[in-house]
Amino acid sequence: MGNNMTIKVAINGYGTIGKRVADAVDAQTDMEIVGVTKTRPAFGCDLAVRKNFPIYCTYDDAGKIAAFAEAGYDCHGGLSDLLAVADIVVDCSPGKVGAANKEKYEAAGVKWIFQGGEKHAMTGNSYTSSANHFENLNCNGTRVVSCNTTGLSRTLVPLYSHCGQLKVECTMIRRAADPGDSNKGPINAIKPVLHVPSHHGPDVMTVKPEIEINSMAVAVPTTLMHCHSIVATLPEGHGLTTESVIEMWRESPRVIVMNGAQTGISTTAEVMEFARDIGRKWGDLHEIFVWEDGVKLDGNTLYYFQAIHQESDVIPENVDAIRALMGTESDWKTSVAKTDAAISLYNNL
Repeated sequence: MGNNMTIKVAINGYGTIGKRVADAVDAQTDMEIVGVTKTRPAFGCDLAVRKNFPIYCTYDDAGKIAAFAEAGYDCHGGLSDLLAVADIVVDCSPGKVGAANKEKYEAAGVKWIFQGGEKHAMTGNSYTSSANHFENLNCNGTRVVSCNTTGLSRTLVPLYSHCGQLKVECTMIRRAADPGDSNKGPINAIKPVLHVPSHHGPDVMTVKPEIEINSMAVAVPTTLMHCHSIVATLPEGHGLTTESVIEMWRESPRVIVMNGAQTGISTTAEVMEFARDIGRKWGDLHEIFVWEDGVKLDGNTLYYFQAIHQESDVIPENVDAIRALMGTESDWKTSVAKTDAAISLYNNL
């Protein structure tokens, strides 16, 4: 496929992540949305209509397809019809249905991208832009890792690249649910994840196996963001200072470093308010937020906090993964720059 050709992208699952990926793809000059799927007629269809995204049914069942027309929506067919006009499909359907969908994608001869809700063992490949873009070039499919794993990669990969060795212990303070999800808890409790390590640390090693990392997690009654408390052990002779680590992150793509005391942004609520104030669509924050005054390098031990917007940090990663699988951009930083510039322009329309 030539670099000047437009990549035809299908979105299977037009929900919290799918609608965001669709907008990010639609903003790119080298991609177009050929269709999005819904399981049934619902309010998400109205959004697709406003965006001029062709609607398809998640199923190839004639009755389910007909239900869209009965509800007043122009449905272009089932999933098989959508795959027939796509080069690649981004699967944003609920977790744990990936294996069945993967069979459909492979049978249709399209490339595929899953989200972090699926297991690495099912996809065989995983992806973050900074960690392993090159290794995913021209592959048939991959999995964009979870929001937490993406966040860990954004700050740990630059450290590893400098040090050549890294050992990490981290605690994930997880939001209980997304803002639009009324079916999850806890409501008035702190719920430890009673599986050690939690999946987040091992998941980092699917994209950067050289990083030694363990993780624990607790769920807390908030919907806004995740927060990470990280302790990283650097090798002897690392040559870094607290200030040079902060500067390293300032220069890293998709990382924001701000001083909580100076800015008044000392909680996740204020981070989200910052995202809304700068005019981000849906109030999203694709970047990882690091508190400058929470960073401390003491000898070989680095301590820091970071905040992760679970609904949006993986969105630009999906765009970069499309370019990797399609082989249209071999350099991850070039892809990141293209993706972010297009999304920024799109946000300001």
